[in-house]
This record gives sequence, C-alpha cells and structure tokens, in this order.
Amino acid sequence: MSDSGQITLPPLTKASHASHCNRCLQGLPAGQIEVDASRVAIGFYSLGSLDLLGLLQSKTIDAEREAWRVWLWQQQASGSYGTGFKGSSYMTGHDRDPVVDYSEYDTPNLIMSYTSLLSLAILRDDLANLDRIGLIQFIKSCQRDDGSFSALPNGGESDLRCVYCAFTISSMLDDWSGIDLERSIAYIRRCESYEGGYGQAPYGEALGGTTYCALASLHLAPDSPTRLATWITPAHRARTIRWLMQNQGEDGGFSGRTNKISDACYCFWCGASLAILGLGEDVDSEALAGFISQCQFKFGGIAKAPEARPDPYHTYMSVAAMSVLPPSIPTDDWTLPPLDVLWNATKETVAWLRAHVTEAGIAAAHAS
Repeated sequence: MSDSGQITLPPLTKASHASHCNRCLQGLPAGQIEVDASRVAIGFYSLGSLDLLGLLQSKTIDAEREAWRVWLWQQQASGSYGTGFKGSSYMTGHDRDPVVDYSEYDTPNLIMSYTSLLSLAILRDDLANLDRIGLIQFIKSCQRDDGSFSALPNGGESDLRCVYCAFTISSMLDDWSGIDLERSIAYIRRCESYEGGYGQAPYGEALGGTTYCALASLHLAPDSPTRLATWITPAHRARTIRWLMQNQGEDGGFSGRTNKISDACYCFWCGASLAILGLGEDVDSEALAGFISQCQFKFGGIAKAPEARPDPYHTYMSVAAMSVLPPSIPTDDWTLPPLDVLWNATKETVAWLRAHVTEAGIAAAHAS
C-alpha cells in the first residue's frame, strides 16, 4: 500500500476520457457491436462519465444532447406488463400496434429502465413524458415469487442486480407500491455469503458488484435507518467489511472475488460498498488512484487493467470510484463532483431527478 506523503500521481486526463466517451455516443465500434442490445447502458456510462468529468456541455453540442433525449424516449414502451425502457431499438419493428408498444419478444428491460432515467436526468430532460404509473406496474411485473427481480417481466435470470434497479427506481419515484418489500429483503439476506459479501443469487460466490447492489438496496429501502440492524447483523457486517478490505490489492486496485486480480470496475463496487458502510476513509485512496492512473489509455478511456483496451463501462466506474474515494493529495486533475453513492449518479443529477420525478418534487416545481 502507498505512503500518501511520498506518492506522486500522474494527471487524470479528463479531456481525453471525455473524447473517448463522446466517440462511443456517436456509434458503437465494430468490436462492440455485440452489445447493441444494451446501447442504453453504453449511453449511460458515456453520459455519466461526461457528467462526472464536468465536460458534458463542452464536449457535446445542443443538437447531440437533444438527439439522445429523443432516442431515449423512443425506447419507452407500454404494454400488458406496464411501461419501461428497452435497451435499444434493434428489435423494434416498423409497424407498431397503436395501443401496445411491445410484444412478448421485445419487452422493456428493468436495468435499461434504470439507466434510461439516469441518462435523461444527466441530459436535464424535464421527464414530463415518463409514465410513472406504468413504470410501477412494470416493476411489479418483474418481481418473482422468491422476492427477486428479473430484467424482463416474462422470464430471464433474476438476481441482485435487478433487485437494486427496482429499489433505485422506486426510490427515484418515491413510490414503493410496486415491490413486495418483505420478500425482497428476505431474498437479499439469502444472498449473504459466508465470506462476508453477497452473491449474485442465494448460495453464490461473494462478488463485489452484487455486494454493492445488496448494501445499496438495503440502505435505500423505506425505514432503513431503524431496520438496518436487523437486516445486516453486526456479525455479518464485520465479515463484509473484512472481505471488502482484503480485496484491495498491493497494486492499489480492488478485485471482485477472492484471489482474483484487480479490475478497475471493482474499485467502485467494493470502494462504494465500504463508503455505504461508513468506512470509505479506511480505503487507501492514493493507491487506488495510482492503480486507476495506470489503467488510463493514452488516446482516452480507462480499461479494466493496465495495458487492456478501454471501454465506457470501466471508464465510468473508474471515474465514479474517484468521486467517492478521492485521493487526499490536492490536485485539480483528480477533483470531481460528488457522487450519490446509493443512486450512482452525481448529486446534481440526483437532485434533478428528485425535482422532476417524485410527486413532491413536481408539486413543488409547479408551485414555484
């Protein structure tokens, strides 16, 4: 680990990372065409990076931002399961039913609905077109009998990632009527691992990403301040902290599983988990920044590991980690806007969402 009095950090090359994200917003490169079905998520990672870097306005023009807003709204679809957002338009036919916007084969996606809402807020859309009632119905359609959620309402895998998305959207709307909370909390607790973290599903290996999803969900849930002690026992909390702390390696980065190498995305998943637990200051943030600096690509973007190819996902997660756990060494290059660690967006973007999505926020805006 580092000695913060001796380490010298190279610059965080914000402008080149912003250029990388902007290029990804213009169109997917040939090497990433397989993720076209998740283009909404790629858009969020790119827009989120620009938001965190403070370069959204300077690196994009009004027409580009408006085009993204229009395209995102085109992904909102209504039908028998409620209303949500699709991952892209690749499965949307030209002849759409005037009443039902999707079939059994191209339903909205819970994860893409979460990232769409964040992206629209980053773009400062007024969200007036959001079908709140339909979205709550869609969330309810995605909950399974065991308390988990699937990304699709008519099947597919169900795990903690989708639980987190359902909880976060409900928190955004300030409406939890679409969730059987008791069953969901019970499901989260069944995902506890003997190691201390949380698996993707019950009896699964502890993973950094799903540990974050579990902890953030439990802290977002209604009445969490008074009930967290029963949801997270002191003994399991201690094991979770120990497991997370031991995942920071000698290179300063975090691994997502026991005995794995460091990966830039887990710098956020594990680091943010510790921040949620109130132990962010225990992370060696200088060593963390040192690892991420080595993952920077010389032409822009951040990769999962040194010498690897950059992508929007690892770029966003790396920058988000540095927002949550900034190095104590004073430098403008590494200074970033504060992140809301539970919603995973800048606090300014979260404030925009609260003002334009919750009923209380909308009523206050109309009153003013």
